[in-house]
Amino acid sequence: MSQEPQRLVTATREIVAPAAAIFELIADPAQQPRWDGNDNLDQAASGQRVRAVGDVFVMRNRNGGVRENHVVDFAEGSAIAWLPAPQGETPPGHLWGWQLEPVDGGTRVTHLYDYSRLYDEKRLPKAQAVTAQKLLASIDRLAALVEEGAVS
Repeated sequence: MSQEPQRLVTATREIVAPAAAIFELIADPAQQPRWDGNDNLDQAASGQRVRAVGDVFVMRNRNGGVRENHVVDFAEGSAIAWLPAPQGETPPGHLWGWQLEPVDGGTRVTHLYDYSRLYDEKRLPKAQAVTAQKLLASIDRLAALVEEGAVS
């Protein structure tokens, strides 16, 4: 009997920076290509800073695809998650999320990718290619940006 693969991938580490500085980089889509550990994001127009559940921000991937990201969880400075979808389509069920928790000396940052509700089977191989190492790469890049004071 084969076991169903894990469909929730997470990575966590502490960053020596306040949650607000880290969250600003995550909640501003124009900043996301600077720290994307999947090397998938190309650009997003400025002025799309996420502020609430229900917001939608638009991003272009490196392959030229345009994605509308539907925000489904938001708590300023501590949590954000979105469901991406091809422009004009319903989200196929995979979710990107972040949780930030203040700790002594900084912030514990958890990045997650949940494809347990992915219903588009042709997307499954790409979803399965998202690893904890790729998520950690995003956290590491965020750390480098905030620890160097490169938040703009």
